[in-house]
Amino acid sequence: MGYSKKYLPLFLGLALGAGVFLGSKLDFSSPSGKLFSYNPKKEKLNRLIDYIDYEYVDEINTDSIVEVTVNRILENLDPHSVYIPSEELEGITENMQGDFIGIGVSYYPYRDTISVINTIKDGPSEKAGIKAGDRILMANNDTLYGDRLIREQLANKLKGELNSQVQLKLYRKGEGVFDVVVKRGRVPLKSVDAAYMLDQVLGYIKINRFAETTYTEFEEAIGELQSKGAKNIVIDLRDNGGGFIAPALKMADEFLKDDVLIMFTKNKKGAIENNFATNKGSFEEGEVYVLVNENSASASEIFAGAIQDNDRGIIVGRRSYGKGLVQREMALGDGSAIRLTISRYYTPTGRSIQKPYGNGNKEYFNEYMERYKNGELQSADSIQVADSLKFKTPKGKIVYGGGGIIPDIFVSKDTTRVGETLDYMLRSGRMGGYIFEELDKNREFYNGLSENDFNEKVTIDDAFANDFLKYIKRRGIEIELENYKNQLKKYLKATMAQQLFGTDAFEKIINKDDAMITKVISLTEE
Repeated sequence: MGYSKKYLPLFLGLALGAGVFLGSKLDFSSPSGKLFSYNPKKEKLNRLIDYIDYEYVDEINTDSIVEVTVNRILENLDPHSVYIPSEELEGITENMQGDFIGIGVSYYPYRDTISVINTIKDGPSEKAGIKAGDRILMANNDTLYGDRLIREQLANKLKGELNSQVQLKLYRKGEGVFDVVVKRGRVPLKSVDAAYMLDQVLGYIKINRFAETTYTEFEEAIGELQSKGAKNIVIDLRDNGGGFIAPALKMADEFLKDDVLIMFTKNKKGAIENNFATNKGSFEEGEVYVLVNENSASASEIFAGAIQDNDRGIIVGRRSYGKGLVQREMALGDGSAIRLTISRYYTPTGRSIQKPYGNGNKEYFNEYMERYKNGELQSADSIQVADSLKFKTPKGKIVYGGGGIIPDIFVSKDTTRVGETLDYMLRSGRMGGYIFEELDKNREFYNGLSENDFNEKVTIDDAFANDFLKYIKRRGIEIELENYKNQLKKYLKATMAQQLFGTDAFEKIINKDDAMITKVISLTEE
């Protein structure tokens, strides 16, 4: 950090003053354009930092003093008021914008080269003829292979200005080394992972986050499903940690009647801001099912709460995360930013679903383990509720505040060690690395398959599954899967489909026999 730990008490002593200093840098909307009038304490802090900078006996990085102080201040406010360093902010902003400027490939460092997993449909690389399995060796004469591949550095070499060109040197099995010029373009970061029909009248949409483009993607997806005959809809928000509130409000509006309350916020002065549905809903009739789990948070909970509190649909799954705080991002002028909690949001019945955070951030973020220990992930009866936080919907259904959205219909989680390990391998990339190697053995065959051909012709048998178990055993993971062999095969095929055809193909396979979706289908049949 650039300073000795023995000076830490001195720096922390600046915390209160630093808070005032930061206040002078924050740009809230106000008639004067300034949050505070002149305050001599701000000047005092500036003079102190300058004095340390010029006169202190040891070399001190005063930027680090401010950064540490900011983090300590925010840690003592709430778990979601955070400081974002400049080196992280660009990636976070890019992710939430929903696109970036690049060449349009999905890749990872495989052994000592950049290996293309797949190209973005209609993206720059696909137009330039790049295919899955190609190795990217050089970009504009910069070497991209070797033992010390750093993902962030690689990404920066492939990104650039819109419509700028990058000359790539590629290796393709059977064809050798060749050059190709790619014109960089906008590459979408999809927040709608999948949209397809579960049966003749039941559509399904999986949303991984709420970004600037989410509502537009959702609008296109639901329109396409309706054209295929969707009368009822499943909105899958499992593991969706939230994001921007506005797309969630617009999505809820599509399902709710005119002038129905979607949610409201309240700040420390008691000012209330209501959000109502408009007259433009495209799916105001038909059954709605919302899937949530313990990782569904923030904007996901706003959407689920609006549907539940207005008696518009059925929430299926497990109690959601419990984040009911609203943040505003403020740039600090040096490329970094602060996200400060400015209000709480409430569902239409008036409940706050923010879980307690008075015992510190560590306990707050580890609350999942408490749910695991008390049996809540396996039994609805273990969910702790408070009668003082009981609310009633217009049709008389009882709902609770105080910590997440409690589902109308509970579906337990597979908490066995094997089930957790399978999920870890799927999400961590272990399975992806194995599948890439298998596809690489016969690229010509796999790249020539359509999705329908793949589903019909490619079978994951016991020999394939056993070979994967040997693969991970060589990497230090050994598990007994006799009772989970079919689940393993499904995961392997889904991962293969994802690398060949994208997330939509992955979700179609992974959702077969999924407990929550199976429950929804049984509800529609009833």
